[in-house]
Amino acid sequence: MTFGEPEGYDEQARPVPLAARLRSRTTVAAVCVVLGFGLIGGAATGSWLTGGSGDDGAPDTFAAAAELWHSIPVDQLFPPTVQGTGAGPGGADRTWTRIAVAPDSGCQNAFDPLLHKVLAPAGCRRLLRATYTDATRSYVTTVGLLFTKADAAAMSALDARFRKEGLDRRADLMPRPYAAKDTLAAAFGDKQRASWTVSVLTDTPVVVFAVSGWADGRTVDTPQPAADATQSGATTDPAQAGLGNEAQGLSDRIERAFRKTADAATEEPS
Repeated sequence: MTFGEPEGYDEQARPVPLAARLRSRTTVAAVCVVLGFGLIGGAATGSWLTGGSGDDGAPDTFAAAAELWHSIPVDQLFPPTVQGTGAGPGGADRTWTRIAVAPDSGCQNAFDPLLHKVLAPAGCRRLLRATYTDATRSYVTTVGLLFTKADAAAMSALDARFRKEGLDRRADLMPRPYAAKDTLAAAFGDKQRASWTVSVLTDTPVVVFAVSGWADGRTVDTPQPAADATQSGATTDPAQAGLGNEAQGLSDRIERAFRKTADAATEEPS
């Protein structure tokens, strides 16, 4: 996919040492070459630090990624089938099938109130969600891409806060599922949430999240964050059922696909 990364200056190009027998004749030329590379490197590095590439017309890949929600086909953002090689408990393979795609919308009612409050400073440009089931049709998982209005500094600050305060592990900061009518996820409501993950990206203005539960609509008294439910030796019901792996595995692959798509979409033409 998800979710373009800005390219840095490649400093591998360096003046090639001259042979000893030519050194006396080419000292001045070598100095000029070194100075030339230094000037070029300084210009390119300065361009990288300001988000450009040295060309006045070069696109800002961070800003460009914010607009991808309306230009990328839904089947690229949320493929009909997602392969999860090694994504299950013990490295088992997983296959997820998409059963519903939510209409693109704002963020109202998509998150628990406190999570909505935490994400509010980043703004909500668009929210895209889809719900999947596993190959056995035992579990359902909603995965989402929140396109924010934040700049790179704001996304980095939000990510730092999540990490510092452990916000991705708090049960009162869970994303809500998309329970599409007349599907296997029709009964997938707030009380059915078993495991979840939230990832704040810093190279694109996107937050990736997923929340999983049983497909039979059973309630869960103590949901567990995917980061804990996937730990070796975890004994909770969500962990034993592999629901942490469902949320984390699907979220990871949707994020990877988005990054790949964003890189291609914002790549500067040659």
